[in-house]
Amino acid sequence: MPVSATETGRSDAVEQAVAALGGLAERDVAIGPMTTYRVGGTADVFVRVRSVADLHLVARARRASGMPVLVVGRGSNLLVADGGFRGIAVSLLDIATDVVIDESTSVVEAGSAVLLPVLARRLATVGLTGFEWAVGVPGSIGGAVRMNAGGHGSDMSESLLDARIVDLDDGRDTVVASADLGLRFRGSALRADQVVVSARLQLAPGDPAVAKAALSEIVAWRRAMQPGGQNAGSVFVNPVPGEVSAGQLVDEVGLRGFRHGTASVSDKHANFIQADEGGSADDVRELMRQVAARVRAETGYDLRSEIRLVGFES
Repeated sequence: MPVSATETGRSDAVEQAVAALGGLAERDVAIGPMTTYRVGGTADVFVRVRSVADLHLVARARRASGMPVLVVGRGSNLLVADGGFRGIAVSLLDIATDVVIDESTSVVEAGSAVLLPVLARRLATVGLTGFEWAVGVPGSIGGAVRMNAGGHGSDMSESLLDARIVDLDDGRDTVVASADLGLRFRGSALRADQVVVSARLQLAPGDPAVAKAALSEIVAWRRAMQPGGQNAGSVFVNPVPGEVSAGQLVDEVGLRGFRHGTASVSDKHANFIQADEGGSADDVRELMRQVAARVRAETGYDLRSEIRLVGFES
């Protein structure tokens, strides 16, 4: 069977990216299992970045090949299509794990790969408050900045001072103030090719015992109200925060427990979609589509995905 022009172009782009990246590049690496859904396909090119200089190599590879770039992070807010990602996937787990705490100013700088629950517990231990909500969010600082993650009445915008951003389009390395990031409810103005390297938070001094008690309450609530297993947390953004929740709407139209193939709406929380072990990312995506269509038809509300969908046609 002859090779199509599209396949030839893709192969040429991969070769150009690999050449620009030198020994950093890996081919056809499964990135679906790197997400909390643990389903989905491979990336054409994968890079484990070990320095900011390596990020500049990724920028060069992107310009040379024209391929899109995806930062995988901790994978807590990603769903990768079974067909995979036709681009360059980047992991920052080897460079962005430092935490610096200035107790005199209550300012904390954390690398983008730092896990939110780990940071929340560490800050509570030293008596810094305002970040307790993050103990229940299974993501990283980088993803939390990009999505303005939050919960329990607070979010990143409440404490974020600024973030260090490397732009893979033009290679610029800048510190961007929180007010200039376009933070909104579960979103920001950051593009896919703008990589969060680190973030600074302004917190407040407090009583470690009180902070730890707050952590315990949040963890207990999450365990009681939300399912474990293969999921990415809340699937849809609440249409009217504080008034109309996505989970209530899914419940209202009778879809709690509804299944499509290897994916199902959680019996425990209707705004969670679970993937079966060894399941299909495409089944999860199709179930999301069906749920959103049913809610729109019966309630008039449009549900926006809180999960970043990678490699799907639409």
